[in-house]
Amino acid sequence: MLSPQTLSEHDRRVVAAWAADCAERVLPLFEAEALDDERPRDAIARARAFSRGELDAAGEIRRRFVANRATQVVSTPAAKAAAWAAGQAAGVAHMGAHALGAAAYAAKAAALAPPEAGSADAGAAEIAWQLAHLTDPQREALRRLPLLGTDPSGPLGTGLLASGVLGANIRAIQAGL
Repeated sequence: MLSPQTLSEHDRRVVAAWAADCAERVLPLFEAEALDDERPRDAIARARAFSRGELDAAGEIRRRFVANRATQVVSTPAAKAAAWAAGQAAGVAHMGAHALGAAAYAAKAAALAPPEAGSADAGAAEIAWQLAHLTDPQREALRRLPLLGTDPSGPLGTGLLASGVLGANIRAIQAGL
């Protein structure tokens, strides 16, 4: 039986576009350190192509970790979080819950970005933007996901996304849905 965190392929395609939007907003933080590394930008483009039905889920499932490896070429926490946001956006083809991961990492990157480094306000402002830019179908699809920490069978279980800033960001997003 599939995890409720997976979502239907239709719903994954619906939320992939939003996840790509979230990741793209913080992509300049990564590119400021590694302009020639195309992996995060490519992951965002693939998430958009998946959302349009141009790529199949199976092919994207195999490629979902490529952008995450880009974190190894940057040094600032904001740039690393931006790369993770792109990787999570690409992961939506595999599991819909990764859309919340993309948004959470994007909000973390925004909070860590100069000149507001460490500013919770920048992260909260990013979450407010994310919520304001959800379409009704995206909002409905994200509402079908279990609340963070209530289902252990995916990224919204008890792992990395459930703790610290990422967990707080996902809880804020889920509360705003």
